[in-house]
Amino acid sequence: MSRSADLPPEESLGFQVRRCHRAFDRALNAHLSRRGLTSGFWYFLRALWQENGATQKRLAELNNVTEPTTVTTLGAMDRLGLVRRERNAGDRRKLNVFLTPPGQALKAELMPLAYRVNDIAARGIPAEDLATCLSVLKRMSENLSMETQAAARSTTL
Repeated sequence: MSRSADLPPEESLGFQVRRCHRAFDRALNAHLSRRGLTSGFWYFLRALWQENGATQKRLAELNNVTEPTTVTTLGAMDRLGLVRRERNAGDRRKLNVFLTPPGQALKAELMPLAYRVNDIAARGIPAEDLATCLSVLKRMSENLSMETQAAARSTTL
């Protein structure tokens, strides 16, 4: 990878990952918009299909978004009847988020769309390359998370 001051976008990891993410997002939104949903909802639905009853804070962590973004998105999902929020019995400051029956039912309809988008993205790429890509992306994410935590610690000292 080039280290020159003029790093072309096609050689930038960040640029390429963002470009790929935006392409995934556009493809997924094309399908979701027909159902009155957005990819913002998708990420929270997906997290709740894995951890129904998670706190708003946990959902923010799972989706790598801020808590205010989480509150706004969950509010919109609540108004559509996809989720309900309840005060945590052990800690009244926390809100747990649960899928409603309509929110849960979307899983059977939307997961095949996600598989389809993934299949389209993977078209013509050998399975070994995809496995390597996933492994590398996970490690990059972990590296960047550690850097973010280290930077946050250094600013609070």
